[in-house]
Amino acid sequence: MKKILTSFFAVLLLAAVVNCSAVPEKNPGLQRQWMLISFDQFSKEELIKNRAEINLTGAIEKGKIRGGAHMGCNSMFFTSEFKSDGKVKISGVGSTLKACQNMELETAFGQKFDKMTNYTIEGHFLTLSDNNGNSMKFVAADWD
Repeated sequence: MKKILTSFFAVLLLAAVVNCSAVPEKNPGLQRQWMLISFDQFSKEELIKNRAEINLTGAIEKGKIRGGAHMGCNSMFFTSEFKSDGKVKISGVGSTLKACQNMELETAFGQKFDKMTNYTIEGHFLTLSDNNGNSMKFVAADWD
């Protein structure tokens, strides 16, 4: 009976160790849904009407997050890598190919999004920027 209990607890401990190591990394300050509130010449009202957002809630795998975006028409997807020094690399940007009536926001966003090289998080705000003075400001969707 003692051998059975010892074996049982050994297997239970091994399972707990394996499960703990399989837990993906999480960065709750970054890995959230972000609503776009400031970008180029677009008004905040236009951005809200189009439900402009990026979604960074995916798991971090090898330091990268697979994200999604929506600017009013097509679904967009990308891979992002946020470094601790405030640098960001956005790559693999693609989207569905629906033709919609007004695609100005989506086109402008698609042209500039993967050019963003820096990021800051201040409270509930995420700002992406490049070295040419372009920026995109987001607010966390779970914050009112």
